[in-house]
Amino acid sequence: MAGMVQEEGLSSVSSSPLQVLSMMSLSPGLGSPHPWIKEMKSEQRGFCLINLLAACADHVANGNVENANICLEHISHLVSPDGDSMQRIAAYFTEALADRMLKGWPGLHRALNSTKGSSVSDEIMVQKIFFKLFPFLKLAYVITNLAILEAMEGEKVVHIVDLNSFEPAQWIDLLQSLSARPEGPPHLKITGIHEHKEVLEQMNHQLSEEAAKLGIGFQFNPIVTRLENLDFESLGVKKGEALAISSVLELHSLLAFDDEMLRGYSPSASKISNSVHFHRILQMNPRTLGDFLQKDVSNTYSPSPDSTSSSPLSLAASPRMKSPKMTSFLNALWGLSPKLMVVTEQESNHNGISVMERISKALKFYAALFDCLESTLPRASIERQKIEKMLFGEEIKNIVACEGPERTERHEKLEKWIPRFELAGFGRIPFSYHCLLQATRLLQSHGYDGYKIKEESGCLVICWHDQPLFSVSAWRFRRYN
Repeated sequence: MAGMVQEEGLSSVSSSPLQVLSMMSLSPGLGSPHPWIKEMKSEQRGFCLINLLAACADHVANGNVENANICLEHISHLVSPDGDSMQRIAAYFTEALADRMLKGWPGLHRALNSTKGSSVSDEIMVQKIFFKLFPFLKLAYVITNLAILEAMEGEKVVHIVDLNSFEPAQWIDLLQSLSARPEGPPHLKITGIHEHKEVLEQMNHQLSEEAAKLGIGFQFNPIVTRLENLDFESLGVKKGEALAISSVLELHSLLAFDDEMLRGYSPSASKISNSVHFHRILQMNPRTLGDFLQKDVSNTYSPSPDSTSSSPLSLAASPRMKSPKMTSFLNALWGLSPKLMVVTEQESNHNGISVMERISKALKFYAALFDCLESTLPRASIERQKIEKMLFGEEIKNIVACEGPERTERHEKLEKWIPRFELAGFGRIPFSYHCLLQATRLLQSHGYDGYKIKEESGCLVICWHDQPLFSVSAWRFRRYN
């Protein structure tokens, strides 16, 4: 395989995936192209899969269905949803690439997907598994609550707008902390936003019960809607309330509605860019999957075609352009004059125009998440299989197979969120040392080995070893001069 050392009779090949494919000629229906494929070591198989995924992605991006199908056939002999981390993640990227191909035949695609889909209970279940298995949401909630407690010191009436209201544990902890305030608890009002009524009913029941137990004045205002359809009048923000806004892994979805407005690129130029991206990756020639993940893939790319078009600063420079959804949404939040806004987002760029760029960035990001699970759970774990398939697998499919408003998993890094928030009129609030200390203690007390928290530009970034995965930033209303 490319860059693979000679071992067990395998010859070294330091060239393109097409040469890898020529070694592995496969006849339909004859099973594995070579018996030694099953004998490959994990690192060899991992790098072989990267090469094959790169070749397949290049063919899919350029509409070469026949060659893409050959790649998928080869990959099918190497992947496994219950194998090692690379086999598992490659299985979901393969499924995503196949789904993108099938969209060229809309009738066939709809027929094959007509009975698929998850129930509300399934969505709640997989989110709770994510909360249980990883420290990311726990850390986001602890950091958000501590920032709220510090900002709301001395306030008599506190109103929190939760833009993704599905986990009662966050606000139960806050209620308990507020009840211990030396000056006594404030009256707390939480406005919860979610598209499913059942989720909000559960939130209301559990939070009201806890508030009554603690003797805290409490009101829950449920708003059943998708975030992009939110009517800001329904938030019921009143004069005299100290307002905090919490957004956990939610704001990026609004970027989908700006897609057609911001793209403005040449399809032919995009195809050239697609090909160049992965050819540069292949020239890196790492020996193992670990080497590949250690490299900063972004350094191998020229700037993304969308790196300027999606910048809020460039939007401000285009007076004829209709106000994008994200801009108008943030402007509306600013208009509420929040004392605090805390935002948690994925710390990765999965919003490029080029599908090749999205695949390479997503591969690095999700490989870290799959490695987290590999280090803590057995491969046969049912919970592990559910979260990989129902959460990570669906996100990968959305990033790779979807375009336009349908592509909602548009994760972006702090380097894009910071100027976006500042342009909307928000001022950054650095987290206190106490906040960082408590978050670090949470990791230590729960035995979350391998996870780290680092400070970056006054924000906090949660990492798996040295791979950034999620960011938490705090903001305040800033009046224009």
